[in-house]
Amino acid sequence: MTPMLTVEDLRVRFPTRTGVIEAVRGVSFTLGRERLGIVGESGSGKSQTGRAIMGLTPPHAQITAKSLDFDGIDLLKAPSKLRRSLRGNRIAMILQDPKYSLNPVMSIGRQIVETLRTHEKVSAHQARDQAIAMLEAVQIRDAARVFDLYPHEVSGGMGQRAMIAMMLIAGPELLIADEPTSALDVTVQLEVLGILDRLVADRGMGLIFISHDLRLVSSFCDRVIVMYAGRIVEEIAATDLAHAKHPYTQGLLDCMPAIGSSRHPLPVLDRKPEWAL
Repeated sequence: MTPMLTVEDLRVRFPTRTGVIEAVRGVSFTLGRERLGIVGESGSGKSQTGRAIMGLTPPHAQITAKSLDFDGIDLLKAPSKLRRSLRGNRIAMILQDPKYSLNPVMSIGRQIVETLRTHEKVSAHQARDQAIAMLEAVQIRDAARVFDLYPHEVSGGMGQRAMIAMMLIAGPELLIADEPTSALDVTVQLEVLGILDRLVADRGMGLIFISHDLRLVSSFCDRVIVMYAGRIVEEIAATDLAHAKHPYTQGLLDCMPAIGSSRHPLPVLDRKPEWAL
């Protein structure tokens, strides 16, 4: 089966006064209609990989790749108008924290309607009905009331569900979720993951799930990519994560708390210089 997304030798560089920062260094992977997890510490390049696919990298960044192909479209050579038409429509991205991602001076419903009407020709009444239906699909009770609320009037969990509704309203084929549960408590995390799981299964979407939480990714994704210093150090089936071969992945797993065992002192990840080469 032909993958919907092919990434080959992706590189993202940021020129600075003190030199060039290489945030992503030669990342390659493919994605079908599956759940792919990308994990790593802060600064490993996982979010910049997602932003490069979306075309949301800052203008001064230098992006190169042998292939950055979405459904036969070369994303690096595509005109800006085509990239805009894809973004939010066929490719969508859930950002990390609704406090910073949602517009504070627009109601939640208006933001969702704006996304829909940007990509589809529907009346204001139809757009409102579809937006309320999507809010209900992400398990928001009393969706008609929430439609008229502003982001500061809802909880973090409800704001994140509203963000998911906004990203799904136009029916994307590829969804990039950048730590969508990091600002939520554990019970809400599970609810949000359940929503994403059902939507991926029902719509046949491809999902890139970016996280620093290995345990969460291993239970939710089909495959896992582990990144360190802008590179992929290991790619493994999520079910085999406990048997990872790379010492960095083993170190991350070893740093997780284990119920019922005494671990004092807690293990510290011993980073090797050669991992960054």
